[in-house]
Amino acid sequence: MISRQYNVDKKVTMRPAFQSKNQIIHGVLLDAIIQGEFPPSTRLIIDELAAKFEVSPIPIREALRQLEADGFVSFEPHVGFTVTPIHAGLVTEVFALLESMEIVSSCEACQRMSDADLDTIATLINKMDDSMSDPIRWSQDNKTLHQFICECAQMWLIKKMMQKALDHWNRLQVHYFKDVFSHRVVIAQQEHRAILDAFRSRDPKAVERVIRSHNQAALDAYLRYLNSSVPLASES
Repeated sequence: MISRQYNVDKKVTMRPAFQSKNQIIHGVLLDAIIQGEFPPSTRLIIDELAAKFEVSPIPIREALRQLEADGFVSFEPHVGFTVTPIHAGLVTEVFALLESMEIVSSCEACQRMSDADLDTIATLINKMDDSMSDPIRWSQDNKTLHQFICECAQMWLIKKMMQKALDHWNRLQVHYFKDVFSHRVVIAQQEHRAILDAFRSRDPKAVERVIRSHNQAALDAYLRYLNSSVPLASES
């Protein structure tokens, strides 16, 4: 179960007005799945979770249904909810999704960005330099960077879809790529600065070219690692 004790009723009094109880539960469960506190194929029993969160089963069920819709949980009659298994094939799929959304949003953003926006991106990249030794914090900073680019592009649907894709990627990274991160992150930061330079050029074609190169280099590195490693039990 989740390693920390949660009392959702107490948290509700502190939450922003727009967050419902099941949204809070959804967020906590999602974090637990991404970080591996609920490993792949773990059964999620509604009554146990309701007791853990000190709530009725209703918000638990609603949160699990949303996680099912987002691909993190599956439901089977007479079995219930389980954490979705993961496999290496998801790497290529997630990268394809991220690349397509990054190209569309970034090419639009580069024509809309103000100088202040470019400075914000530079600040975010510098912040990521400081979190290179912490994969979880770096991944959160990376998500913030990409969401800010979507905001500059004024593409709110892509922003929401990218957040879900990045959540899937972060889950894969936790389960597969802890050993790769320390080698890949330095290069990734160099590539982020190349993307910033392309933004400053205001040339959508240059932006697309750099993003494709960035994603292909990352994908190649992770696939090489997978091809040289023993598959996880969750793939079988």
